[in-house]
Amino acid sequence: MAACRPEAPGCEEQAWLESARAFIQETLCPPGKEPNIQLTQLVIDHVKTIWSSQGRNQGFTLPLSYSFVSVKDLRTHQHLPCCSHLSWSSTEYQTWAEEAGPRGVPLPRERLLLLGTLTDLSGDLEQEARSGSLYVRDNTGTLGCELIDLDLSWLGHLFIFPSWSYLPATVKPSGEGHLELWGVPVPVFPLTISPGPLTPIPVLYPETASRLLRHRSKLRSVQPNLAGKLVRLSALVKSRKQAYFVLSLGGSSPGDSCVPVIVQVPAQLVWHRALWPGRAYVLTELRVSKLHGHRYLIWMTSPSSQLLPLKPECVQELELGLDGPPVEADPQPLPMPSNPQDKKGPEGLVRDSRLLSYTGKVTGVLNQPAGFYELDGQLGLCLAYQQSHGLRRVMRRGVCLELQDVHLLQSLGGGLRRPVLASCLRGAVLLRRFSCLMPETQSSHRAQGASLYEQLVWEHQLGLPLYLWATTALTDLACKLCPHVLRHHQFLQHSSPGNPSLGLQILAPTLEVLVPPTFPRRNTHSEILEEPHHCPLQKYAQLQTPCSFPTLAALKEEGKCKAWASFNPKTLLPLPEASHLPSYQLNQRLAWSWLCLLPSAFHPAPVLLGVLVPSSRKGYLRLQDRTGFLHCLLLAKPSQPLTDPGLIGCLVRVERFQLVIERNIRSNFPSWKELGMTGFIQKQEARVYVQFLLADALILTVPRPLLHSASSSAAPQTEPSPSEGPHLGQSRLFLLSHKEALMKRNFCAPPGASSKVAMPTLGFHVLGSWLGGTQRKEGTGWGPPEATEDENSEQKVLLIFLGSSVRWFEFLHPGRVYRLVASGPPTPALFKGGDSPCISQRPLELAGCASCLTVQDEWTLELESSQDVPEVLGTHRALPESSLTDLLSDSAPLPHIYLAELLQGDKAPFRATASCHVVSVFSLQLLWVCAHCTSLCLQGRCTRQNPTCSIQTPISQASIRLLVEDGTAEAVVTCRNHQVAAALGLCPSEWASLLEFVQGPGKVALQFTGPGAQLESSAKTDEPLALFLWTLCASASVLRPVVLSFELERKPSKIIPSEPPRLHRFQCGELPFLTRVHPRIRLSCLSLQEPQHPSDLGALVSSC
Repeated sequence: MAACRPEAPGCEEQAWLESARAFIQETLCPPGKEPNIQLTQLVIDHVKTIWSSQGRNQGFTLPLSYSFVSVKDLRTHQHLPCCSHLSWSSTEYQTWAEEAGPRGVPLPRERLLLLGTLTDLSGDLEQEARSGSLYVRDNTGTLGCELIDLDLSWLGHLFIFPSWSYLPATVKPSGEGHLELWGVPVPVFPLTISPGPLTPIPVLYPETASRLLRHRSKLRSVQPNLAGKLVRLSALVKSRKQAYFVLSLGGSSPGDSCVPVIVQVPAQLVWHRALWPGRAYVLTELRVSKLHGHRYLIWMTSPSSQLLPLKPECVQELELGLDGPPVEADPQPLPMPSNPQDKKGPEGLVRDSRLLSYTGKVTGVLNQPAGFYELDGQLGLCLAYQQSHGLRRVMRRGVCLELQDVHLLQSLGGGLRRPVLASCLRGAVLLRRFSCLMPETQSSHRAQGASLYEQLVWEHQLGLPLYLWATTALTDLACKLCPHVLRHHQFLQHSSPGNPSLGLQILAPTLEVLVPPTFPRRNTHSEILEEPHHCPLQKYAQLQTPCSFPTLAALKEEGKCKAWASFNPKTLLPLPEASHLPSYQLNQRLAWSWLCLLPSAFHPAPVLLGVLVPSSRKGYLRLQDRTGFLHCLLLAKPSQPLTDPGLIGCLVRVERFQLVIERNIRSNFPSWKELGMTGFIQKQEARVYVQFLLADALILTVPRPLLHSASSSAAPQTEPSPSEGPHLGQSRLFLLSHKEALMKRNFCAPPGASSKVAMPTLGFHVLGSWLGGTQRKEGTGWGPPEATEDENSEQKVLLIFLGSSVRWFEFLHPGRVYRLVASGPPTPALFKGGDSPCISQRPLELAGCASCLTVQDEWTLELESSQDVPEVLGTHRALPESSLTDLLSDSAPLPHIYLAELLQGDKAPFRATASCHVVSVFSLQLLWVCAHCTSLCLQGRCTRQNPTCSIQTPISQASIRLLVEDGTAEAVVTCRNHQVAAALGLCPSEWASLLEFVQGPGKVALQFTGPGAQLESSAKTDEPLALFLWTLCASASVLRPVVLSFELERKPSKIIPSEPPRLHRFQCGELPFLTRVHPRIRLSCLSLQEPQHPSDLGALVSSC
């Protein structure tokens, strides 16, 4: 390459110039035209001028470190935010970057040159399609932009932008990046300055223009110009039909009247970016119109209208002679209250928000898609009630805003403590300064959902307190479920009739209660124009947080905290009972306890939400979200078990549930006296599960392809997508008649297996009958069943569930018909079964089964209708009614029965209450033992020897056996410890004195075999203590009517038959009777109380 001459430009400058010419020709000149030398030279000259303005160009006339960038290059290659400041030196940029502060990251500087035409047209759209947005355009495309102070004369002209920043799309791939144009752009060609009017423009001022609207005769002959100061600017409203905004011009004094003007011509919507409140303007060639639903005429711009700055020397007031009476009455608007007035409404304390203007800096982005930000570190800012999509793109920390006619709302409730500024359509949010900070990186759930949040405001008409709560709830739900159940954009998608949003479905039950069903639709024209002002932000009531959606891990942890906070050994073991327990019994009784929490125990009340999945290792059901799982115990409906396997993978939302926490501790309390000392607790653990009815739950179906990621423990449901082609498979129906328990079992090892001893395997098996032969998949249904060899006989089968197939355990119940489904190409005799190597032949013979089949892990189950299937002997289609009580009741009251009902075998209750009479006392024993070793204590000291007991803590124990009857049967009742005091009719002080007398001999035992008492202790038979107890047990104080709560000493058993009645001879006077008498029932006392009413005595019958 030849050496460059010293007088010629340097090689680097020459290369830069060649690159600039090529770029300008490609991106700015019309395609196929000759190079525009004038355009190229103008661009280079302006670049030189801007570059030299910084004063530190180090002798270079060209910014050689800068390169030109097109719109396409920015959109496709610039993936990180950046800024470029051609006229700034490094020192100036460093000073600017320091504004980010210690916590902020400034926009990185890129050395790029941006050129383009500033326009309000996007691409090749027609003029009527203008929406008021600004764009930078070159031959490669268009890019949306924001500009602080727009001069309307700039539109359609080519500019060099010396200072700008670019922010790429945050939501991909649908989103687009945008530009922030700092400072004044430099025009490539000189802008044409329109000369002032040759004659003054005739104008109307606001007061005259307002009066003119009431003289219809004058309106026909005039298309006036309106002049005044901009006192109010509404938001830019965009609807499906049209877009518009309203500006109000007034006089120079605050008390002067103002007149609103509607701007809805598409080419004039960009005026909204050029208008500044407080400046004076002239609007030309206005016309009068009447809006639908609006009571009065209003000024409106025409297609030929212009927006001009007001120069007093260029205008002249137009005299119309409006001295006559107006045709229409002057509407007198009601004055707005200067201070909000609180008043009591039907939903509580209803407040009026306050309208004001405010200028501040954004200090936090709380929820970008929901339009919620932080201002000046202490205020909230909500833009959701405006359609400020373009403004939200630049919103981040450091942005300065001017808020006109914004609502101030305080004490919103719903967990929000800060006051909130919210702008309705009447007010304007004006950008006053860009931010030098990088946008904060937002997680997926914080970058999605803008369309859904708009629905909450515009379709569901939510007030601000409820809207902010709903957006917070949706964010929490997205954290719970995404991306494991759904992708964020699917969960927060726009809700439509055929495609409802899952997030909105979850909130719907709560919103239906809180949102009035007949809330008036939002009228945008009235919201901007009507006086007094009325909008969704005008009135509000403090929101009591309706509910929360905690993660399952958080709910479990809070339940554990409440369980241990309420754990008190003294409460679990009340003193009358605990004082009689030795150390080992005391610690055994404390080893396991439980606490049941209702949603009302939490604030706010939690809503349970999770995907229902079965465990493929344990067999139980559980709810699962992104943070973990929660075991669950549930019924479909009262007294109906869960039977539909199709619920696997569904999203379950429950408001009515019980959170059960089982507490397990290991302790070494010496005696009841130390129960208040937590140091004796050595270890504590908790198990948490939830119980509810599926009928109380909202069941939501989620797309199947994502279910496997939601639960790795559950085998995925095999449902092909349409692109997979026809689904192959076969199935067979069976009626389940019996199900064994899920437990670890010793199954036989298959032939050829390792000689290593097999470990017990978790599994279960069911007994059923095949209903027809195998069916093959035909389209979306099942074909006819294949013929079998023994169709006329019952085809019993034993199905064995091992491995991950134990996940079906909770869904299989007797009396139901299920379909066993195997996907894939048809396999002959797949469900025929035979002799299983996993089980011996003897159980099959006893069950009467001809075959045994092991259910494969990849097979699935479906519930089928069993209405047409005959009832099988011994099957049950529902659980006992007591199951619902046991599931959802804290403690059901004991039934009041006759003692004879206990002789009915299986139908007899295990626990009950009876009104009866104490006939006699069989035995009584009082003693003192050591709390540690349970040896007898004499005079309060343990008698154990070799070795002696180191803990000298005596405790009293007592027992008494009573004979009771209620006229229907007799029972022997055993009462222990503090129950003995109630049986003897002693008050606490008398019972304590009696035990003190027993402490001397250590033990007193009486056997009542007939008249008198036989003393079994070291004391003599004529000792006063024995005589006192004999007298007491034979007195009416003991032999009296009582209300006895009891439980059976032994549960009824089918294995051990009950003793049959025996013949017994009775003598009634001189007449002997011979009758069959049932053996005496043996009961354990739960409590013994005095009858409160004569009817409590029951049908006591006196014996002969």
